[in-house]
Amino acid sequence: MRDTLTSLRYRYWPDHLLGEILSKRWTETAIPVILLLIVGFALSRSIDHFLSPSGLADTARQAGEIGFIGLGMALVVIVGGIDLSVGSIFALTDFCALYLLDVLNWPVPAVVVATLVCGALLGAVNGVLIGYLRLRAFITTLITLIIYRSAFDLLIQRYSNSIAAAFPDIPSWNFIGGGDVFGIPSVALVYIAIAIFGHIFMTRLRPGWHITAIGGSRRSAYNSGIPVRRTIALCYVASGVLTSIAALFFAARLGTVGGDIGVGLEVIVLTATVLGGITLGGGKGSVAKSLVGVLIVLLITNGLTTLNARGGINRMALAGILLVAAMIDIRWQKNRTRIISKVYVAPTYHALPPPPATEIGQGGPFEQNDKLRDVELIGLGRIEAPEDVILDRNNNLYAGSRHGDIIRFHAPDYQRMEVFAHIGGQPLGMAFDRQDNLYVCIGGMGLYRITPDGTVEKATDETNRSMHSVNDDSRLRLADDLDITDDGLIFFSEATVRYEMDEWPIDGLEARGNGRIICYDTKTGATHTALRGLKFPNGICVASDGVSILFAETFGCSIKRLWFAGPKKGQVEVVMDNLPGYPDNINLASDGNYWLALVGMRSPSLDLAWKMPGFRRRMAKRVPVDEWLFPNINTGCVVKFNEQGKILESFWDLRGENHPMITSMREHRGYLYLGGIMNNRIGRYKLENADPNFVQYDKRWGKLS
Repeated sequence: MRDTLTSLRYRYWPDHLLGEILSKRWTETAIPVILLLIVGFALSRSIDHFLSPSGLADTARQAGEIGFIGLGMALVVIVGGIDLSVGSIFALTDFCALYLLDVLNWPVPAVVVATLVCGALLGAVNGVLIGYLRLRAFITTLITLIIYRSAFDLLIQRYSNSIAAAFPDIPSWNFIGGGDVFGIPSVALVYIAIAIFGHIFMTRLRPGWHITAIGGSRRSAYNSGIPVRRTIALCYVASGVLTSIAALFFAARLGTVGGDIGVGLEVIVLTATVLGGITLGGGKGSVAKSLVGVLIVLLITNGLTTLNARGGINRMALAGILLVAAMIDIRWQKNRTRIISKVYVAPTYHALPPPPATEIGQGGPFEQNDKLRDVELIGLGRIEAPEDVILDRNNNLYAGSRHGDIIRFHAPDYQRMEVFAHIGGQPLGMAFDRQDNLYVCIGGMGLYRITPDGTVEKATDETNRSMHSVNDDSRLRLADDLDITDDGLIFFSEATVRYEMDEWPIDGLEARGNGRIICYDTKTGATHTALRGLKFPNGICVASDGVSILFAETFGCSIKRLWFAGPKKGQVEVVMDNLPGYPDNINLASDGNYWLALVGMRSPSLDLAWKMPGFRRRMAKRVPVDEWLFPNINTGCVVKFNEQGKILESFWDLRGENHPMITSMREHRGYLYLGGIMNNRIGRYKLENADPNFVQYDKRWGKLS
């Protein structure tokens, strides 16, 4: 009864969703958006007409002005810096615009250009000091804040009366300050245009990628040939220009040079930047995050103002929010990996019945022997990690290598070897099609095709996303084994959608249905998921009936059949369950039966641990990975079984002298060729009473003329 309740709890309780949510990059934008909606809803319920059209228009004007400064701040933060002088630059460029217009009577276009140049020069001072002279951004911009503010105070003492006495009535200037197009303020339209350009710049253009790369790691960016100093300096110049744009709209709207202009603006913009989700550590951020942060801050400040809160309370609230947001940002970035690792791994209840006997003298189809002890060795010490092996129509032998190569051994003696193709990832399952193209599952990359002349082509690396899953599982993480039908459909297994290839032990620790079978149509190029919820699906083999496939569930210790055509299309049945080991690749035999590799043997301790998800969770948190309970992968075994799942014969290498870990086998012209992902050799075993003319693909499709 206890086992049943535990099984129900860990099978249906979505305790792994928190880890998936925290690990997804989209949550960094989703959380600020949710916060924005909460703040807007709360203030609209507390303040009458807070979100009225007139209130929204006024908010849009403020958002545009502060938004420009926010974009500049976002730029310097993403590149790995900070700019505390934006308030003083804002004040100086506001003075510049009004002085040129009201005192010197310059035309509006000249005022706009001169103000932008002024902002660029002020930003360039920061850029040269921080980018080229490599001074600390915080202390440098703090000093320029003081210098620029002092210059502004001196200027307004002399010219404030002259500016205040002038009231120019210029239509173009009035449009900049208070005009609109179809009810949309002019400042909002300009902001939208610049924001769109900024998004394209940061996500689609090389200079934007350089900015992100420098923020992530200046040393790596420098070693990659990126002009780090120049890029940093230009970011501060851009920040100054964007701040001057905001000052232009502010000057045109209010026409004032009061002594408090720009005071505390750096706190507002920094708060908006951090609340939007732009990390202070650099290397991460976007235009959308900047906009969301500005809107949150404006809603809070406008709401407090409407509620008659004093200015000191406003600044105190923003400073408090900035402090909390900065603490969360810094602590989260520092401990993100450790936090996610604690909640992401979610073991579930997994019960297996006692395995069948394998000991010598006890009889049974799995009784141990030493048939594989004296197999012939091919490529000993010259190849590493041949997970799968396959032979072509000319008897040449192919195997993958952990170095990302497909190695070809030339018949008949297999002494001469060459790199047939270089792919880059770990080659796993392989299969030839009718045209002798070699399809290969590449761990972490997807399904690839190698033409007879060695040209490498990507077939597919994604499938349809599971709409009910928080995890975006459209990208292929661990394509494993494959086979090809007569109609050109390629069925291949993806062992897990949650972990990468080097993290396969964690998937075994979870024992959760994270795997799936995927179908790729060679005629149309379409890819779709055929079956989900499998426990590390592995070997794939098209059955003799031509309308179903056999597949192995490694951690389910079972072989199942999936019909992809015919009256049973979509149905799944168990062919063999409760195997004594963990099934891997499956291939056809010359007599119409099937070969199956058992990559390792079950152990009582791991079988018991699979019934104790809480124990496995604690093990994952407290014990190093190399000390976890693992499957016994030191003893390899190959078995032959028929359509009904009956074991006909078994082959063992008890001492592990030649093949301690067998992941694949392939029958070809009277021999059985053996591969193993942890071996440095390929084995060849002479089969008794086997068809010496059997070639798997000739039998299925006939010899090519």
